[in-house]
Amino acid sequence: MIRQCDDHDIALIFSIINDGALAYKGVIPEDRWTEPYMSMGELQHEINQGVMFWAYEDEGTLQGVMGIQQVADVFLIRHAYVRTGNQRRGIGAQLLSHLRKLVDSPVLIGTWADAIWAIRFYERYGFETVSPQEKDSLLRQYWQIPERQIDTSVVLANLQWRQMKSKNRMDD
Repeated sequence: MIRQCDDHDIALIFSIINDGALAYKGVIPEDRWTEPYMSMGELQHEINQGVMFWAYEDEGTLQGVMGIQQVADVFLIRHAYVRTGNQRRGIGAQLLSHLRKLVDSPVLIGTWADAIWAIRFYERYGFETVSPQEKDSLLRQYWQIPERQIDTSVVLANLQWRQMKSKNRMDD
């Protein structure tokens, strides 16, 4: 079952993010890795900034989470993690599918450039990596992340983003 998270789920969200993020250890730049990967304070800040988390629940236990955040004219998929023991079982795909049904708008996803498996996952669902120049611009416009993270990340965009971008070019 997929359901929206509430205040009672924060400790579980924290646990899932930090467990699922272990996949990044030794893959992303060493200076970007921290333990925990996301602190409770950072998680609360993200929620306060409008990230709404959804969870995949199986037999009363949360197995994965994915956030969505509206920023200006786009929605961002944020903090998508599945517990290590449940990865590669379709949980992330179900969460992504659910969140995409909630919005009929441009969707952007940022992830680590070295997380090839994550990039391939989003590509399987129709997202395409934007150019490096556009990536830098989008990360500065829609995310609040350090310059070093901008340097080591990619942005993927859905069809609606590409259509909006094409329309904006034609209007110029």
